[in-house]
Amino acid sequence: MQELTNYERLSLNQITTDRLSLPEAADACLRAGVPGIALWRHKLAQMPSLAEARRLIRDSGLRVSSLCRGGMFPAPTPEERRKRMDDNRRAVEEAAELGTDVLVLVCGPAAGKDIADARLMVEEGIAELVPYAESHGIRLGIEPLHPMYAAERSVINLLSQANDIAERYTPEQVGVVVDVFHVWWDPALYEQIARAAGRIAGYHVSDWIVPTPDLLMGRGMMGDGVIELRRIRQAVEAAGYSGPIEVEIFNHAVWEMDGDESLALIKSRYLEHV
Repeated sequence: MQELTNYERLSLNQITTDRLSLPEAADACLRAGVPGIALWRHKLAQMPSLAEARRLIRDSGLRVSSLCRGGMFPAPTPEERRKRMDDNRRAVEEAAELGTDVLVLVCGPAAGKDIADARLMVEEGIAELVPYAESHGIRLGIEPLHPMYAAERSVINLLSQANDIAERYTPEQVGVVVDVFHVWWDPALYEQIARAAGRIAGYHVSDWIVPTPDLLMGRGMMGDGVIELRRIRQAVEAAGYSGPIEVEIFNHAVWEMDGDESLALIKSRYLEHV
């Protein structure tokens, strides 16, 4: 299997160093020679202004691989749905301002017990958002989340579901985000990756630890778990994806590491296992 030989595609997903501010994370990337960073909106909110965040990123020379997150479309009332769509439009504007062309969608859980209705709200929300995103040069990336998150974070749980929605639009309008933590177990994974050819908008890596210590905070550093990382990367590349590879890890032990130490470990594991 082909190995990665350099770091030109490596991107630090900001949640992996959640204790660091945006300036601190950017500085850590520069010291480590990591060329990309994926931004989170709650980190942007800590900055004095969006313009200051944009200036910091521009001056650093870092490539912004994506912005997380839009979505959360299902809501119990029409008023709340409108508020969420307004927030999604703001997310599109932020992504465009920051120089990325991908807004990651975490689509949201059901407002009650009707999961089919929630999935319909997701479809309707994406349909409403597409023209606005397209007008700003932003591609929407639907990220399916592991089924264990269906009640709390997203009712889009299979890559096939994400493909079903994305295929209603051009690849430039809507794509899918392949996060190994969420999809590695799927018996149809490689079939669905091939189906997504030309519309993969992002690729995220971490690992699945056994035993899994926590539903949210239990992701492992690459190589510490059971995911066939290199095989999945090669399938994604065979489907036409050659963009940034984001390291996205929710894990308190990783968060508590010194930023430079964390980036050094990420770089080592990236070449060895991804």
